[in-house]
This record gives sequence, C-alpha cells and structure tokens, in this order.
Amino acid sequence: MAKELLKRSEVKEEYTWNLADLYADIPSWEAAVQEIQEIAARLEKMEGKVTESAENLFTTLVWLEELGKKTDPAFDYAERLSDQDTGDTAHLAMSQKLRSIYADISSRISFIDPEILELEQETLEQYYTQQPKLEAYRKYIEEIQRLKPHHLPAEMERLLAMTNEMANVPEETFSVFNNADLKLPEMTDENGEVIRITHGRYTTLLESSDRRVRREAFEKMYQTYKQFENTLASLYSGQVKQLMFYAKARKYPSTLEAAVNRNNVSPDVYDNLLTTVNANLDKMYRYVRLRKRLLQVDELHMYDVYTPIIADAKRKIPYAEAKETILKALAPLGEDYIQLLEEGFNNRWIDVYENEGKRSGAYSAGAYGAHPYVLMNYNDSLDSMFTLAHEMGHSLHTHYSNTAQPYFYSHYRIFVAEVASTCNEILLMEYLLKNTTDAKERAYLLNHYLDSFKGTVFRQTMFAEFEKKTNAMAEAGESLTAQVLNDVYHELNSRYFGPDMVSDPEIAREWARIPHFYYNFYVYQYATGFSAAVAIARNILKEGAPAVERYKKFLSGGCSQSPVELLKIAGVDLETPEPIQDALNVFDEVLDELETLV
Repeated sequence: MAKELLKRSEVKEEYTWNLADLYADIPSWEAAVQEIQEIAARLEKMEGKVTESAENLFTTLVWLEELGKKTDPAFDYAERLSDQDTGDTAHLAMSQKLRSIYADISSRISFIDPEILELEQETLEQYYTQQPKLEAYRKYIEEIQRLKPHHLPAEMERLLAMTNEMANVPEETFSVFNNADLKLPEMTDENGEVIRITHGRYTTLLESSDRRVRREAFEKMYQTYKQFENTLASLYSGQVKQLMFYAKARKYPSTLEAAVNRNNVSPDVYDNLLTTVNANLDKMYRYVRLRKRLLQVDELHMYDVYTPIIADAKRKIPYAEAKETILKALAPLGEDYIQLLEEGFNNRWIDVYENEGKRSGAYSAGAYGAHPYVLMNYNDSLDSMFTLAHEMGHSLHTHYSNTAQPYFYSHYRIFVAEVASTCNEILLMEYLLKNTTDAKERAYLLNHYLDSFKGTVFRQTMFAEFEKKTNAMAEAGESLTAQVLNDVYHELNSRYFGPDMVSDPEIAREWARIPHFYYNFYVYQYATGFSAAVAIARNILKEGAPAVERYKKFLSGGCSQSPVELLKIAGVDLETPEPIQDALNVFDEVLDELETLV
C-alpha cells in the first residue's frame, strides 16, 4: 500500500494556522460579507456625484477605504480555508461566492475612477483646501491620474469590471486541476516503500541520492502531465488571451507593458534583467559542469539538477530546529523584528505540514488590520527551512507596511514583494556559513547558495523569457498549442542550462505545471528581488544599524512611493544593470570557493 497523507482533520492543531484570528466562525464571515455589500450599496449611490463637492469626494474615498478594509480579511479567510483542503467544496464555494460578489461590486462602483479623472486639477486643488482631510488621499488620486491614458469612460469601465470573474477562470481552473483533481502516480522510494508522488514530495524525490528514484519521479511526473498537455495548453492560451484583451482595451501596446505599468515599473527593467542574465549564462554553464563532475556521471540529466552534490552533508532539520536557527540568523535585523518573528512562530500564523488536498507550495498572505498567514508544506529539509525564512520575510514586510501606512498605501507592489523574503534567505545562508567549521558542510551550504541563484535568478529569468516569448507569439497571431509551448520551453531550457546538460524531452512540459504562469508576468520579480536582496543583506552585515534603518524604511513604505524609488531608499537602483550584475558576480565568487573545496 502507498503511504498516504494525513487528512486535514488528523493534523495536530499546533501545526495549523488559527483562522479564528480573522473570524470566530463562518457565520461571522457571512455577516462581514453582508457588511461589504452594504458599503458597496452606499458607494453605488454616489454615481454621478463623486466630484460634485470636496465633501462628496472625501466621503467616497472614505467608504472605498472601508470597503477594502472589510473585503481583504473576508478574502483572506475564505481562501485560507479553501487552500488548507482544496477538496472541501464548501470552502471552495465560499471563495467562489466572494469572488463573484466582488466582481459584481467592482462593476457597480467602476464609475469612481472615471469621475475623478474628469475633475479639473484646479478644482481638485480647491477641494484639498476646502476639505483638508482629503490630503490623506492625494497620492491615491495621483496614482489614478498616472493611469489616465489607460482609463475608459464609465460605461466601458463598468463593462470591463463585469469581465473580471470570467477572466479568472484559467487560473482558477488550473489551480483546482493541479491541486485537487490531478492524481499523480505511485512509485517505490529509496527505502523500497511504495509512495504516491505529490507536489510536496516531488522536490524531495528529486533530491534523493538514488538516481533511479530521481529518474522515476521525473518521468512519472511528466508522463502524467503529458496526458493533459492539450487541455493545459488551452488553459494557458486562455490566460494569455485574457491578458491581451485587457491590454488592448486599456490601450497598451503589449501585455508586458500593461503588467509592469500597473506596478509603475518600466518595461526596460524587465528587458534589462533578460539581457544581463543572458550575458552571464557562461556562469550557469560553469555551475552545470561542476555539478556533472561532482556527481560523476557521463551525462547530466534534468532529474540530476536538485540532488545535493555534497550528499554526505545532507541532514534532516525538524521544524522546531528551523525556527530556532532562523531567529538566530535574523538577529542583525533588530529586536523588534525578532519579536515579530517569535509572535508568528508561537501564535499559529503558520500552517506547517502537507495534508491531503492541501494547496502545494508555500506562500504568505495578509489582510490589513490582521496578522499575516503562511502556508507551508514543511518536510524537514534545508530547503524547507529556507522557505520558512522566505515566507516569514513576506509576512513581516506585510506587517511593517500595514502598521506604518494607511490602508490605501499599505499594499506594497508585487515588484518589491520578493525582496524582504529573499533578504531573509541571504541572511540565513550567511549565518550558516559563518557558523560551520566542517568543510563538507560548508561545501554543502555553498552548493545550496548556488542552487538558490540557479533557481531564483537563472530559472525565474528563463520563466520570464518564456512568458515574454509566448505572449508576443499570441499577440502576433500564433496559436499556443501544446507542441508550440513544448518547443519554446525546451529551447529555453537548453540555452539556459548549456551544453553539459541533457535537456530531456520530458522537461519540455514543465511549463504545464507552473502556477506562476497564471500570475501575469510575476516571475521576473523573483530575479530582480533576489538581486536587490543580495545587495541589501550584504549592506546589513557590513554596515549594521544604518543599513538596517534604511531597510526598515523600505519595509514600512507600502506603496507610498514607486517600487523602484522605495528600493533606492534601501540602496538599490534596478534601473541600472548593476544590481543584477553584482548578484551574478556573487554567484561567481561562491562558485570559485566551492571549486576550491571540492
């Protein structure tokens, strides 16, 4: 019999998140949803009157802020419930119900921005004088004005808002398929035990020292996806088509420009990343050659990419040990940061272990006015410890911004979302390297550091190039069939890993299982964020308190400034190639050291 996962009801409470901190129970959530609809009804009555007076504009924005403060925790609660067991249809229904309600509300109040945009600047300035409390919303209004060329008349905005729920279908369908409906096959692990492959176990299987285990897990994973590749290609094509629809509707020349402009980032930053990484692929090839040599294989395959090349140093890291180590490693960030970490660790912010039906992967999510939550699928590995540090970085970034900023300015842009999380990872790595005296363990950690670069800078840039290419192909009228997507992905994989890697035919289907391809040009920000984090972490360790102070100003900034400007406060300018190149130079340095050790 295969070893099956625990059912949700069988997981110890201490290892689950406490959603009662959001709502006592589902009836309390339902009451909150009713309040949301009542606030929306008040807002709806402002149509045609938003800018009639300073008081009307102020009242509209106050109610809009109130709507957000109520809606965020309601989504948080429903989606956390759904993610902890995606097979629970009642919780899925809650999430879908709220999405439907919010799509309807968005349509009904879509007149607000167009009415604000019609207001003359001279009149607006008078309103700031007549109602001084409006000043609190000046930056919010300026952000609406920044996007004026891409706003439409009120009726068209209402129509666009009505399409939101429909536009979410590709992502929602992929998520349900990938997390709930897809059943991966069984296999025999390195101990001779029959287990079922799961998303959570797959990485562990690829880390196995037994090459047969790695190859079997790899082949069975992609054989499964091959059965559904046409369906998944159709879903991905649907995702790209809805992005194309919105880009055209909002008068953007491309889906890429629509995506980055939303975060007030230039497409040059995206292209700069691709250009700089592609100019440094020789470093990746050098890493691949070292991996091939140390694994002592005639051919290096894609299923050999994750197994540690210093295998004897691998050990289990229980969850309790991981928490303790992280607290020590992040001590340079100050007492207030450590106190917040301890609060999260000790008060059930985290859903720790994998269970049947639980969403795969890991994330942090937070609503204004409530503490953040972290989803983990912890498996006692070094990777899991780093993931825990990573997700708590997100959570504390959320906490600092929510605490320091009013609601409208609290939501930091996606562009900077990966900086705090990765800074935690870099500080953890530097701590571990500093505190090991064993040459083999040091080599193991250096390899893990290289793997972080490989996975976050090189791999995510490859993903970003896949998104850019496939979106451009669709915009040029090409069909995104499974074969087309396989060909594009395989070519990129071959180029990024280089001549010493066998890009197995199965890897061509990796695109089919990547949820981030449904997040609208999200992945490039992992690479830019990692590069920024390397610079920030090194400054913290070098300078101490002054660098920490600058960093916390960044963490507390929310979206009060553009993301590129916020990063400049922390000492990083991503409008230049320098941070990307500097990070890749660190990769080169670590590679140098590992080569001397082995």
